[in-house]
Amino acid sequence: MVNGDPLILVNPFQHVHFLGICGTAMGSVAAAMRDSGFTVSGQDDNVYPPMSTFLEGKGIAITRGFRPEDIPAADLIVIGNALSRGNAAVESVLNRKLYYLSLPETLKQFFLRGRHNLVVTGTHGKTTTTSLLAWIFESAGLAPSYLIGGIPANLGQGACLRDSKHFIIEGDEYDTAFFDKRAKFIHYLPELVIVNNIEFDHADIYENLDAVKLSFRRLLNIVPGEGMVLLNADDPNCLDVAGTCPAPIVEVGFSENAANHIRHPRHERGISTFELFGATFRVPLIGDFNIRNAAMAASAAHFYGVPVPEIQKALASFQGIKRRQEVRGVAGGITVIDDFGHHPTAIRETLAGLRSRYAGARLWALFEPRSNTTRRAVFQQELPRAFEEADGVFIAQVARLDQLAPEDRLNPEKVVADIAAKGKPAFYEPTADAIIEKLKPLAQSGDVVVVFSNGGFDGIHGKLLQRLA
Repeated sequence: MVNGDPLILVNPFQHVHFLGICGTAMGSVAAAMRDSGFTVSGQDDNVYPPMSTFLEGKGIAITRGFRPEDIPAADLIVIGNALSRGNAAVESVLNRKLYYLSLPETLKQFFLRGRHNLVVTGTHGKTTTTSLLAWIFESAGLAPSYLIGGIPANLGQGACLRDSKHFIIEGDEYDTAFFDKRAKFIHYLPELVIVNNIEFDHADIYENLDAVKLSFRRLLNIVPGEGMVLLNADDPNCLDVAGTCPAPIVEVGFSENAANHIRHPRHERGISTFELFGATFRVPLIGDFNIRNAAMAASAAHFYGVPVPEIQKALASFQGIKRRQEVRGVAGGITVIDDFGHHPTAIRETLAGLRSRYAGARLWALFEPRSNTTRRAVFQQELPRAFEEADGVFIAQVARLDQLAPEDRLNPEKVVADIAAKGKPAFYEPTADAIIEKLKPLAQSGDVVVVFSNGGFDGIHGKLLQRLA
């Protein structure tokens, strides 16, 4: 009651303004809110196609930069993860006491409540597993909503927000926003959680592995009793964090103790085959880690009653994901592959898979230390071992050197020296152009070159193909 009169609640949100709107997830959510009838606008420094044209096609007004005067009188401001204190628009929002949320909170408020949310987590394999799971549901005619940190070829986009009872989402353990340092996945109202693996990563956010594991414990603590946790049976860290989980758990893996035991894994000519639930599955991905990714996706779909033949059909027709072992082209008989790998384990597993796929070929690995973890010295000892399957290695200069104290930086020259000490060609070349010039006379027809970076690496893929042609 207010002054004796009943309080009538109405939807207070009509106009939503996104700060950092051109990010993949931000733009996708902005477009979905526009489709739902909201007035949507946004600002960003990086306004360029395809996201800018996609948003403009939705009738969303975008202004370039973060000028405070461009912030409209919106009912809700969504602040992207990349923005922090000192940003002029952020400071204006705080000073004007406008109502703001992070993107994960916005997803929870407007899209996730009341739905069956399938959250895919882990240090590695999140994007592949989420893509496989979304494709299984899509192929089976279930028309799920999904939000993926990559672009699956089968789906053609990384996000699709529908009026669906199923929402499949890649759950990142990175922090939510500058004002909320909890992991993003805490906000996703999980009914089913996949935990692929747990290792130390995000050294700019987490102090150590125990801090990472704590974030996963918090996630598992909010899975409902009618939900499900699918756990990597072969990872001691996964088993550790699930020790006090109140929700049902099914272990998935190669271990004989796993309830969903992966049997008879085989790899041949770019195809992996395995048995699960007494059925045989084929998926056009290489490596035991990708078999486990597929088994996790199959187990999740099976929990929601997707028939095994539908799961088999979807996995067999999976076409891969951009920037995950993606062949960018062949020039002079040399195959150039792009991969998002930026953690020692991901690099090692990818190289092992490529070694199987391209048996007999010389394998060159090109690495840009660009992530907030690999720019630091935390993996100084692990990185040389990650490249053991490569026949030759090139490492570039650490990205954004000015942001790190010298004693905190990865030493790429030392990584190269440690690799070369074992008799393997290894070179430190600071730039993409310098790497290409050094590699060109060394590479021969039949070789495979894989580029590891979670960024653009100065367009090295296209430059390399052009130079090799």
